[in-house]
Amino acid sequence: MRHEWKFYVYIMSSKSRRIYVGMTNSLFSRVMQHKEGKIEGFTKRYKINRLVYFERFQYVNNCIAREKQVKGWSRDKKVVLIERSNPTWEDLAKDWGKPLDPPPPKVK
Repeated sequence: MRHEWKFYVYIMSSKSRRIYVGMTNSLFSRVMQHKEGKIEGFTKRYKINRLVYFERFQYVNNCIAREKQVKGWSRDKKVVLIERSNPTWEDLAKDWGKPLDPPPPKVK
């Protein structure tokens, strides 16, 4: 069976709206790394742990080109991109990694 790759350009934000643009082939894993503070440097230092935007690509070259394009934009242009689909900067991954249903009560 043939594996279909998926690649993502994503934008993470802090509560104060400091932003970071990145790319990955596993959006869930990468977002969880940001949320858990496992990525050293800029995103950890400024608590950039909220997914506010992403795009999906089939081909890695297209994804890399888009990431470079977005990284080259002014902050204002990146804000417009975010707010076009997420005007209130909600964390699109706020419930990722959490149980869907509460566990059943323990019987004594």
